[in-house]
Amino acid sequence: MADGVQAPDVTARILTDLKALKAELPPGYRIDTGGAVEESEKANGALFAVFPVMIAVMLTLLMVQVQSFKKLFLVFVISPLGLIGAVSALLLFHAPFGFVALLGVIALAGMDMRNSVILIDQIEHDTASGMSPWDAVVESSVRRARPVVLTAATAILAMIPLTRSVFWGPLAIAIMGGLSVATFLTLGNLPALYVLLFRVKQPTDPPALHSGTNGRARRGGRPVCPRAGERTADEPA
Repeated sequence: MADGVQAPDVTARILTDLKALKAELPPGYRIDTGGAVEESEKANGALFAVFPVMIAVMLTLLMVQVQSFKKLFLVFVISPLGLIGAVSALLLFHAPFGFVALLGVIALAGMDMRNSVILIDQIEHDTASGMSPWDAVVESSVRRARPVVLTAATAILAMIPLTRSVFWGPLAIAIMGGLSVATFLTLGNLPALYVLLFRVKQPTDPPALHSGTNGRARRGGRPVCPRAGERTADEPA
């Protein structure tokens, strides 16, 4: 077999040319596909058989983490965004979507859901700290953007050596393409969907100034230093 060519690719091309021959076979004769393609189909069948159990466990763990059906729905809506980059990368590099690539897509979905849970948890933490829901969504997205992007970049760079492997190449390409696209789509779409789903309204009034214990004005819980020529509340006129 030529270098860089997988058995499923060769089988698919041969089966296209054998369609006419299969149609002309006499009764009692048939042409079956074996080898790597047959083993891949068996592996896919075994994987699909445990899919319901896997999804049930994922739902349970996510519900324990987010403790809300709306948040759970939001995490699952964001998770398929990685397919955009994964499919595009596989088509660009002419890599087959077989069993190994399917494993990469499943791992990619887990990475996307992890990023979604991180952003949602940060929004809830900021809201519980006294920040308005709108400001919590904005600040959380900005604050978590760098860690999420750096984590995704680390995973993408770690997959580069596997792209040269004939067997593991499709898995690496699917993860690299999907994660590079899904990371930015998650950072952009999850805050917007959170605002729509939880009906978060943008505040129209500027944050009020509150007086602290030392007499200095506070805006949003932070002390505001007086400008030059201005007097604070505790200074005599």
